[in-house]
Amino acid sequence: MFKRRKKSASEPAPGATPAEEELAEGTLISHLVELRDRLLKAVLAVLVVFVAMVPFSERLFTLVARPLMGQLPEGASMVAIGVASPFLTPFKLTFFLAMFVAMPVVIYQIWAFVAPGLYRREKRLGVPLLISSIALFYLGVAFAYYVVFPLMFAFFTAVAPQGVTVSTDIGMYLDFVLTLFFAFGIAFEVPIATVLLVWTGFTTVERLGSYRPYVFLGCFVVGMVLTPPDIISQTLLAVPVYILYEIGLIMARLFGPEKDVADSSEADAGT
Repeated sequence: MFKRRKKSASEPAPGATPAEEELAEGTLISHLVELRDRLLKAVLAVLVVFVAMVPFSERLFTLVARPLMGQLPEGASMVAIGVASPFLTPFKLTFFLAMFVAMPVVIYQIWAFVAPGLYRREKRLGVPLLISSIALFYLGVAFAYYVVFPLMFAFFTAVAPQGVTVSTDIGMYLDFVLTLFFAFGIAFEVPIATVLLVWTGFTTVERLGSYRPYVFLGCFVVGMVLTPPDIISQTLLAVPVYILYEIGLIMARLFGPEKDVADSSEADAGT
């Protein structure tokens, strides 16, 4: 059956290898029950945040629309093509923002379910990676909102043909910005992916370093796929992603399996 670490006082020594750690067996039903409880807590956290934010849905949409509204010509405004768009669009935005805000709770519930089945050295790496992944996702969203959107919308409104008034539908605008929020949030997870690739033994830091030219080109290809067809937004995604790739290589050197083995050896020598 599924094996999970025994939650007892007889913890292994700090230098113990995974094979020396005791594992406790759990039934499939117990795992499914715990998974259900964790999912319910995660959904409840999202619902609580959503209910708390619903009264401010219109203000939240105004805040999200500010990067575009600040670039529209004088007298121009956004429009609502759909009959129910004025109500549904802020409502939809509030739901996605609730998921963003409640993401730490959701990630914690996932971690609490997985952690008992991990060895000590895996937990030591897992906690900082989880915290870093959440912070990097929020950093990617903030970068898109404060840096990419103003420059991108200024470019779009500036290249509009003469006599054409830029009036974006609020529903289309929301779908557009949500896509970019997710794209930048996921793209900023590159350091975490790099560390995991090295730590799991799939590759090495030296091999990843030799791929730099291909990674640099790939960053621009990803920028072309995930962003609108303009050089500004593509560059603003590609350059930070490549910088984060280099940061991921540094993190992999610091927290890679070789470092973990060295720390374990030092702990054994100290005992």
